Amino acid sequence: MDAARDELNRINVFPVPDGDTGTNFSLTLHAVASAVRRLRGASLPAVTRAMVDGCIVGARGNSGMLLSQFLLGFRNAIGDRETAGPADLARAMRAGSDQLAASLDDPVEGTILTVARAVAEAAERATRLTERIDEFMRYVLAGARVALERTPELLAVLREAGVVDAGAKAFVRALEGIMRLIEGHPLHWARRRAPPEPASAAALAQVAQERDYQFCTEVLVRGSALPAATSVRAGLRSLGGSIVVLADGDLLRVHVHTDQPEAVFALAQGWGVIASRKAEDVREQHRRLARVHRPVAVVVDSSCDLPDDLADRVGLIIVPLQVIQNGRVYLDRVDITSPELYRRMRREQALFTTSQPAPGAFRQAFLDAQAQGEEVLALILSGALSGTYASAAAVARGPGFAGVTVFDSRTTSLALGLLALRATELAERGMRAPAIVEELRRIRQRSGLLFTLDTFEHVLRSGRIGRARAWIGEWLDLKPILELNHEGVVAPLDRVRGRERLIPRVLEHLERRLTPVPERVRFGIVHADAVDAAAELEAEVRRRYHPLDCLVQPITAALGAHTGPGAWGVCYQVE
Repeated sequence: MDAARDELNRINVFPVPDGDTGTNFSLTLHAVASAVRRLRGASLPAVTRAMVDGCIVGARGNSGMLLSQFLLGFRNAIGDRETAGPADLARAMRAGSDQLAASLDDPVEGTILTVARAVAEAAERATRLTERIDEFMRYVLAGARVALERTPELLAVLREAGVVDAGAKAFVRALEGIMRLIEGHPLHWARRRAPPEPASAAALAQVAQERDYQFCTEVLVRGSALPAATSVRAGLRSLGGSIVVLADGDLLRVHVHTDQPEAVFALAQGWGVIASRKAEDVREQHRRLARVHRPVAVVVDSSCDLPDDLADRVGLIIVPLQVIQNGRVYLDRVDITSPELYRRMRREQALFTTSQPAPGAFRQAFLDAQAQGEEVLALILSGALSGTYASAAAVARGPGFAGVTVFDSRTTSLALGLLALRATELAERGMRAPAIVEELRRIRQRSGLLFTLDTFEHVLRSGRIGRARAWIGEWLDLKPILELNHEGVVAPLDRVRGRERLIPRVLEHLERRLTPVPERVRFGIVHADAVDAAAELEAEVRRRYHPLDCLVQPITAALGAHTGPGAWGVCYQVE
C-alpha cells in the first residue's frame, strides 16, 4: 500500500480533491497492522477484535473511516469462530459491505461502497465453486477489480477526470496484498511506472464546487453511554457533509467535512470524553498538493528504535533486520518484539543472533521509496558494527537505483532514529539528498550515544568485548559506560562500581559534552527492559536541558539480542 500511496493521492478527486486518500488509507492499514502485530498465536476472534480496535483508533480520513466500517461488520459476522472457511468469510464480507452502506448518510455509487458490495457478491458466488481459501480469494479479487474499472461509469466526476475512485482502488490494493500473502509472496517487486496523469482541472473544480467545505474534521470519543450512530449523524447534518460515524463499544469516531469544526467538537463533548480530534484545512491541502512535490524519500533500518506511529507519520520506510534463534529467522519489529526476546532470554535461556536484511528487503524498500520521492536517502546503522550498510550500498549500485543515496550513520538505536527524523524535516523543506547528507554529516559530529550493560554475556558472544575484561567486570561488579564514537565503533568510556552510580556518572559525561547548554538539542533514551532507569534519566535530561524532543523507547529486538536485558542508553543530537 505504501508503494501505491502517491498514485492514489494523485487520482483522489472524490469527495474532495485533497490528495490524501493514499496517505490516509496507508496510515490506517499501518494502525491495523500495528494492533495485530502485537498478538502472538492469538485466536481468530482476538485478531479480528484487534483489527477493528486498531482501525477505529488509527483511522485517517474518509477512506480510513469506511475501511473501519467494513472491518466492524466483518468482525461481528466472524464472532467467536476459531476458524473460518470460504462460506464464513463470504458471510463476513457481506456483513462488512452492509455495515459500510448503512453507515453512510449520503451513499454514492462508484466509490469504495460499490467495490465492497461487489466483493461480497463475488465471495458468495465463490462459495459455490471452491472450498479452497486461495481460489476463493482469487474469485473475490477478480470481482473487486471488475467493479473498480466500472467506477467511472457510475460517478461523473471520475469519468471527466479519467480516473477510477481512489478509495475503491485502495480497497482493491489491500485485497491484492492479502492475495500475495496467501500465495507466499508478501513482497511485490513491481516495476516503476510513469505516474498517472493528474485529474483534469475541470473535474477538480466541479468537486470543489459541489462540496466546498473547508475542514476535514475527525473526533474520537470514549464513553460508557454513547449516543446511537443515527442520532450522531442527525446532529451533524446541519454542520457539513461526507459524514461517517463509527460506533463500537465504548468508542465513537466521527468524520465530517464542515466549515465549523469547533461546533463539531462542542457537539462531541456532549457524547463522552474526547480522546482525540483534528481539523485539516482541505483547501490549503489542495493548494499545497498543487505546489509542493516531495523531493526525497527516507529509508532507515529497524535498529533506529523509532516508534511505528511516528515513523508512519513522517513517512519513513523501515527495513527490518533479522533475528535468528536455532536456525529460525524472525524479522525485527515484525515477527519478534523486544519484550518477547527478553522473556525468552530469561525463562528459556534462549540464545539469539542477528543478521543484516536480505538484499531483497532493501530492493523492495528502495522501490517503495522511489514511488514516494524523486530521490531516495537510506540511513543505515554503523558500517563498523554490521554488514547492513555494505548490503544496502550494494543494492543501490544495481540497475534502476541511480537516485538512491546510502549514508553510513556511524551510529545506531535512537541516535540513528533522530538522524532519520532530521532528514525527513529537511526533505519537507525541499532540500535535495546531497544537501541533506552534508547537513547530517555536520550533525553527526555534534551527536553522541552513551550506554551501559547489565551483563557482559550477550555482547561477549557477539565479539564486541574481550573475554578476560568481561570476566573481571562481572567479578568486581564493575559496570561499564560505553560510547559509540565518531567512527561508529563501540569504545569504553568509563566504569563505576554498582548500578546506583551509573546515572549520575553518565550525566557528568553529558554535562562535559553539552556545556554550554545548546539552544536546540534532542535526546533519545533507550532501554532493554529497564523502565525505571529510563524514567529517572528522562526526568534529569528534561530538567537540565529543556530539549526540543526527548523520545523514550525500548531497544528493538535486533539490538537487544546483543545488549541483553537491563541495558540502557542515552543519545543526543545538537542542531
